[in-house]
Amino acid sequence: MRRRLLPLLCAALTTVAVLSTPVLSTAVQATPTPAAAATAPPATATRAPEPVAASTVRAGGDGGQPYASFWYPDTILGWDPATDPDARFNRSRVPLRPRASLPALKANPHARAGEGRVASLVSFAPTSGNPSQGSPSADYYAFTYWQYVDTLVFWGGSAGEGLILAPNATVIDAAHRNGVKVYGTVFFPPTAYGGKIEWVRDFVKKSGGAYPVSDKLVEVARHYGFDGWFINQETAGGDAALATELRELITYARGRGPVEFMWYDAMTESGSVIWQDGLTPANDAFLNDPHRVSDSMFLDFGWTAAGQHASRDLARSLGRDEHELFAGIDTEANGYATGVPWEAVFPSGQPHVTSLGIYRPEWTWKSSSGPADFRARDSRFWVGANADPSDTTTSSPWKGLAHYVAESTPITAKPFVTGFNTGHGDFYNVRGVRVRDGGWNNLSMQDVPPTYRWVVESAGSRLTPSIDYGDAYEGGSSLRLTGRLDAVNTVRLYQARLPVSAGTRLSVVLKTPQAGPTRLQAAVAFADAPHTFTTFDLGATGGTGWERRTLDLSAHAGRTIAQLGLRVTGTADAYDIRVGQLAVHDGRVDPVAAPSRLTVLGVTDVSPSRKSLRLSWTGARRVHHYDVYRRNPDGSRTHLGATPNDAYFVPSLDRVGAETTTTIEVEAVGAEYGRSTPAVTRVTWPG
Repeated sequence: MRRRLLPLLCAALTTVAVLSTPVLSTAVQATPTPAAAATAPPATATRAPEPVAASTVRAGGDGGQPYASFWYPDTILGWDPATDPDARFNRSRVPLRPRASLPALKANPHARAGEGRVASLVSFAPTSGNPSQGSPSADYYAFTYWQYVDTLVFWGGSAGEGLILAPNATVIDAAHRNGVKVYGTVFFPPTAYGGKIEWVRDFVKKSGGAYPVSDKLVEVARHYGFDGWFINQETAGGDAALATELRELITYARGRGPVEFMWYDAMTESGSVIWQDGLTPANDAFLNDPHRVSDSMFLDFGWTAAGQHASRDLARSLGRDEHELFAGIDTEANGYATGVPWEAVFPSGQPHVTSLGIYRPEWTWKSSSGPADFRARDSRFWVGANADPSDTTTSSPWKGLAHYVAESTPITAKPFVTGFNTGHGDFYNVRGVRVRDGGWNNLSMQDVPPTYRWVVESAGSRLTPSIDYGDAYEGGSSLRLTGRLDAVNTVRLYQARLPVSAGTRLSVVLKTPQAGPTRLQAAVAFADAPHTFTTFDLGATGGTGWERRTLDLSAHAGRTIAQLGLRVTGTADAYDIRVGQLAVHDGRVDPVAAPSRLTVLGVTDVSPSRKSLRLSWTGARRVHHYDVYRRNPDGSRTHLGATPNDAYFVPSLDRVGAETTTTIEVEAVGAEYGRSTPAVTRVTWPG
């Protein structure tokens, strides 16, 4: 017997309809979760309005809020990035970075490298409500444990909003910066939730030898810069011919790629929706038919140890890697209290049987009481109860993903710069100066988080590292070390693969509560001795502001950096230090060319004293991102936002006093964090 997850209810674009978000099926479990208790959908779930194109439901004027794109199979055919005013704001400018994983440097002795992978299915917001470039609120699922994830599925789609959802630019940027692939979602809901088999047939309609909707899926992925699609077909009423067309559509799209597809275990080769909880002869044609169809398969939640082994064996017989099968676990309702037969997929001391697919890990955010609680829950979910990936000892069955999966790192090329910015906060700093107050989220600005959160080696008391949201050098957070210091502490931060040349420099920006000795050393381990740290003393501070130390690594030219960390020596009853930036680059910081042709694409008058703006410009080369400011009447500047893109939406430009014009400035920030002169334009106020 199958049970449906109780869908989350969300307001649609109008206030008169309440629509269900997509659901995966779930098997009966010994201890049912609250979300799995309902056997019938709410009455409103069957009331699906007629399909509408995304462009017809936007609110506001020429400068209104852009959102992630969503469509039905017939409306996506009319999509053209040249005429979609939101398309430019949804483009990712961060290419997918290569990743490395050195097994010798894994934090946990139980974890295995290069075997089972992790796919994470995340709903950041309702289908129709994903802002393209962040929003003025710190309350957001700012995920930071990318080192354990291989693929992120931007989860969404509903009968009343749209079935096809493309990821927004911020999520793509953050994932790609960490070497993680991103998929959009194609969701055909069960008929009980408004699904119509006609939508599936529209999806596979052919024009000659082409599949027009498939061509659009490829075009969308290429234009926006993401990697593939998750196909979730749960609508009843299909037949074998329709199932064959779906397989042929996927094969056709992959041939026009590069674009990848993950198939969800629901529809079988007969066309019926019968969850197999594994790879079986009833659904294996969606993996191979007889050649490669989908790149991977998400297996429904009711799998068993025997089923996992049978799935692995069948995959191998098809010439496929068993780790292309993702055994699904449903954490939407109970998070790390979810019962999971871990030994069936990640057996102790043995090779991983398959990979793991996590449905709705953003439970850590949605169930939390506030920011600190969210971060604690997220740490326990991914790293374990001890907030230490090297020690996952616990009486809880949930040991954290770090217990099973070795960390990967995207730090494989110079320059590498981090300000420990997590992509959200309550203020924004630039070079240590407060340029904005108030909450914000923008994952495009998230730095690569530390690989090890947290591994501290000490013969005495261990200091406590944390991401601190009270001060920052760049963005809204920094690294902080606090606690009793009575022995040498070595804090492992990043795994890396960075070649050292004669011009390589290591830069550290730090801050102390009072002037004096920092007791801090930069710690670098090289690939030829990856567990041995060479240290560089950072000296004393001359005040209480941010100070930079630049260290010459030329004596180690020809070697490769394998780890970056910090070492603290000496004694202190209450040690306290912040690190605002850590960077490895060659030579001096490169100058950056200024952007040009800064243009106001559109303006919306929110009130007589507030506007929202859409801006564009011509970009420069080797740019990490662009900072957008307003010039205030007193000559100071206020930060309006940032993006790696060449277009940005300003949600709120407030008039100061009786000013008649406001100067807007856009400044390029280079890969090594050099800054350009700004491009300038002006906005006029009435009266």
